[in-house]
Amino acid sequence: MLTQKQLVQILGNPESYNIEITTSTTNMDKFCQAICAFSNDLPGDDKSGYLIIGAEDNGKLSGLRVDDGLLLKMTNIRTDGNILPQPVMTVERFVLEGGDLLVVEVKPSEFPPVRYRGRIWVRIGPRKSIASEAEEKILMERRISNIRTFDAMPCIGTTLADIDINLVRSEFLPKAVASEILADDKRPLEEQLASLGFFDLRYNCPTNGCIILFGGNPGCYFPGAYVQYVRFKGVDRAGEIINEHKFGNNLCHDLIKIDAFVETSVSQKRPIPISVLREETVANYPYWATRELLMNAIMHRDYETNAPIQFYEYDDRIEIQNPGGLYGKVSPENFPNVSDYRNPFIAEAMKILGYVNRFSRGVYRVQKELTENGNEKAEFDFSFVTAFRVIEKASKRYYDAGFGAERNPQETHKKPTRNPQETPQNIRERIIYEIQKNPAISGRELEALLGRTSNSIKHYLLQMNKEGIISHEGPTKGGRWVVLKK
Repeated sequence: MLTQKQLVQILGNPESYNIEITTSTTNMDKFCQAICAFSNDLPGDDKSGYLIIGAEDNGKLSGLRVDDGLLLKMTNIRTDGNILPQPVMTVERFVLEGGDLLVVEVKPSEFPPVRYRGRIWVRIGPRKSIASEAEEKILMERRISNIRTFDAMPCIGTTLADIDINLVRSEFLPKAVASEILADDKRPLEEQLASLGFFDLRYNCPTNGCIILFGGNPGCYFPGAYVQYVRFKGVDRAGEIINEHKFGNNLCHDLIKIDAFVETSVSQKRPIPISVLREETVANYPYWATRELLMNAIMHRDYETNAPIQFYEYDDRIEIQNPGGLYGKVSPENFPNVSDYRNPFIAEAMKILGYVNRFSRGVYRVQKELTENGNEKAEFDFSFVTAFRVIEKASKRYYDAGFGAERNPQETHKKPTRNPQETPQNIRERIIYEIQKNPAISGRELEALLGRTSNSIKHYLLQMNKEGIISHEGPTKGGRWVVLKK
C-alpha cells in the first residue's frame, strides 16, 4: 500500500493509466469498473492500480470523512462475486489535513481477462473502456502463460466433441457474458471459451475445468469426479445401506440435481408450534447450510485424484469428505478467515451458474443457520492432510419435537404405537392434514407421526390415490403429494 508521502505526490500529478481519482462515494459501478480495469493491467507492467476516493481531478481534497460504512462497502467489492476472477485488492483510509482519502490498491490478476458483470474493462492511459477483441486476446494469452492450477491446464486428447456444446451455449455463456457483448461476438466457440479460461488455444483442446464442467463423459478423464451419496442405518458404516446415489455427470448438469436432492431427500422440514397462533419451521438438516457445505466440497476438491466426494448420512449426522486438504494460504489456524482456490475457474463458473453466493462468507452463514436450527456448529476436520471433512450433526430441535423418530438412534428400538379406537376415516384425515403441512413428506415420516406400520400407511396411500383423493408428482422418492379433494 502507498505511504502518505507517496499519496501526496500522486495528488500533485493526478490521473494516469494506473491512477483514478474521484469525489463520488456512491457510484459503485464506477468503482467496480476501475478495479476490473486495474486487475486486467493491459500494459502488462505488473504495477498496482489505485482508486482514490475523496479528491478532485486536480488533486485537491474534497473534505470527505471516511466512515466504517464506506470502508466496509469498498472492502465487500472483493467478495461480492460481481468481479470475476476475484480481484486482489486492499483498502485503506488516510486522514489528511484537508480531509480523508479512501485508497483501494488493486494488484494485476494472474488470470485475466477479469470481468465485471460479464464485461472486460481495461485502462488505456487515463481512461477506461470495454476491451476490444484484440485487447481481450492479449489478456487471454497472458493468462495462459500464468497457468498454475489443474483446472486451467489443457486436457490433452480432447476436442469440442467431448463437451456438451448445447449446454455451454444455453446455460453458461448467457450467464457469463453480458447479453449485448455475446450477441456481437462472432468468434468461434473455441475462442469464446478460451476468453473464459476453458479452452487452450496452444493445444487446441478444452481445459480440465471445461471437461469437468461441461464434458459429455468427465469420468472418462477424471475417474474421481463424482459425488457419492450413501444413507447408512445407524451411526457408522457397518450399518445397513438404506439409499445410495452417484452424481457422476458434468457439474453444469449435476449441480441442479444435487441442489434438488439436498432439498427434497436430505433436508426434511417440519413446523413446530411456538405459540397458539404461531409456528416455526425446523429441519433435521437445514437445506441451505447442507447445500453450501456440499457445494464448497465440489468447488475446492482435488480433481487429480480418483477418490470421489463422500456425502454420507447417518442416523445422527452428515459427513462430507472431499479429496484435497487445505490449499495455498489456508491453514487450520486461519480457516475460515483466509480463502484460496485450488480450482479458480471451476469456482468462478459455479458463481456464474448461481451455486456459490459470495466467496469467503459461506462458512459464517452456515454456522449461524445450523445453530439457529438446533444442529450445533459444523465441525471441520483437518487431520487427514490429503482430505477435508466436515461433520453436520442432526438437529436436536427436530427430534425433540417428535419428528424423525425412525432416524433417531435413541429411538430406533421403539416400535410405532397405534390407537386401537382410531377409525379409518380418522387416519385418512390425519394423512391429508400431514400432506398439506408438508407435501414432500415420506412414508416413513407418516408412519412415525401416525403410529402406524409401513404396510398400513402404504395401504391407505394407495387406496386414497385410486379414489382420486391424493396424487403423487415427481420421482417415486423425493416427489411431492397433492391433495385433490377431502
